Amino acid sequence: MKIYFAGSITGGRGDKELYLEIINLLKKHGTVLTEHVGAQTLSAMGNVDLTDEFTYERCMNWTKEADVIVAEVTTPSLGVGYEIGEMSGIKPILCLYRLQDGKRVSRMLTGNKNLQTEKYETIKDIETILENFFKNFYANDKTNLS
Repeated sequence: MKIYFAGSITGGRGDKELYLEIINLLKKHGTVLTEHVGAQTLSAMGNVDLTDEFTYERCMNWTKEADVIVAEVTTPSLGVGYEIGEMSGIKPILCLYRLQDGKRVSRMLTGNKNLQTEKYETIKDIETILENFFKNFYANDKTNLS
């Protein structure tokens, strides 16, 4: 199982510790292609040694290679939204978010029937959501049945 994890980089790095926790949970289910998203040393400038073109091509190739996409969407990110939009209806996509006073997650996500959107409060909630997501994935993926 190859998993593409998406989380805000240039949109803000306030949740980088949470991203790392989610990535560690995802590793129980497969290979996370985008572990760098949880890197504590990665700033909101991203990896400045990479060109924009290289970053775009790499991310698009990873989304195509992945079996599923899991995105933490509490912090708005144009890049994460773009990735979700490109893969919507093509790959199973799970969007995780937590409620924040005076803010809400985009209705473009919650209104898209091709996405599974789940709100959470704790890392334990995320763990349960991921368990159910992957259980349903395997139940619905006929290529994984013996």
